[in-house]
Amino acid sequence: MIIYSEGGYVGLLEYGIDIPVLSSRARKTLEHLLADPELARRQKDWHLPHGGNQVTREDLVRAHSEGYVARLYSPRLEEEIIRTYELRDAQGRPHRYHPERAVRPLRHLLERTLYNLSGTYQCGKVALEGGFCYFFGGGAHHAHRDFGKGFCLLNDIVVALRKLQAEGAVRTAWVIDVDAHKGDGTADLTAGDESIRTLSVHMARGWPLDEPGVDELGEPNPSFIPSDIDVPIDSGEEDQYNPRLAEALESLAGLPLPGGAAVPDLAIVVDGADPFEADVLPSTQLLRLSSEQMLERDRSIYRFLDQRGIPAAFLMSGGYGERSWEVIAQFLQWVLPLRLAGGGPAPATGPGPQRP
Repeated sequence: MIIYSEGGYVGLLEYGIDIPVLSSRARKTLEHLLADPELARRQKDWHLPHGGNQVTREDLVRAHSEGYVARLYSPRLEEEIIRTYELRDAQGRPHRYHPERAVRPLRHLLERTLYNLSGTYQCGKVALEGGFCYFFGGGAHHAHRDFGKGFCLLNDIVVALRKLQAEGAVRTAWVIDVDAHKGDGTADLTAGDESIRTLSVHMARGWPLDEPGVDELGEPNPSFIPSDIDVPIDSGEEDQYNPRLAEALESLAGLPLPGGAAVPDLAIVVDGADPFEADVLPSTQLLRLSSEQMLERDRSIYRFLDQRGIPAAFLMSGGYGERSWEVIAQFLQWVLPLRLAGGGPAPATGPGPQRP
């Protein structure tokens, strides 16, 4: 039910990129879970290895343009990476980028991206088989059709769903995005497609919503394309976050699906840890949820889907700094015993992780 392979989760610092996506996030979460004697004893029942690369270029162009995919498989790859991760400023100088510190070449970020994309696809398949899966990766919701953005080179969410649709594994899906930032790329890639309904709960202000509405050619900024349901939360409204999420989930359930289906075949949850008050990325500071609020968020989404019999694929998504692992660990420590017991009523409370 958890997909993670040792060494598979690589932080950005290893590429010389000074963005606090840490490889320790997944490792610390797993260590915390294995500190529970019962979970440790039953590790083989919930810990799945990553299945390796399972996507092709054909899979990518179901969501992204052929031109963009071609650029990623060409000498222009590093140029696309530099733009996606904003590694140079307007004057062409390195920005939060120190190639002399890198232990991995920048071009290997494509391999990392495909690894994550394959993990999201695998997570969806496992969820379809057993009802629930959590992948220690994925959630690159800022990648658009013809370009990467916001540390997201390819949109694994939509690519994975399009692949599952092409295989006949699913017809309809929900994307429930609770990352701190608006799921702009996902909204763009699924606009007008009722087979994939999108919900995004995010900061009301800040990136990417502080960008200009049009580019230098007067073209509309695709980051402003709405999700099916958008729930902007402003600073100081943290106490309204979970009640408004609950209302939005009910609204999502009321949206029509093709063929008159009452519920989708699969839900992908972009389970970002970055609304957490201890997150260190500057662009997440307008939303500051407590550890308790984060756990309530994750439990309410899980319960909502479980009560309706909707398979749920959770993705680790955004989370920055030394404490982001705590958000994932507390949810998994609550949900894994429930799944291992074969389901049943979800407990009202659960222990959170203790900081070392």
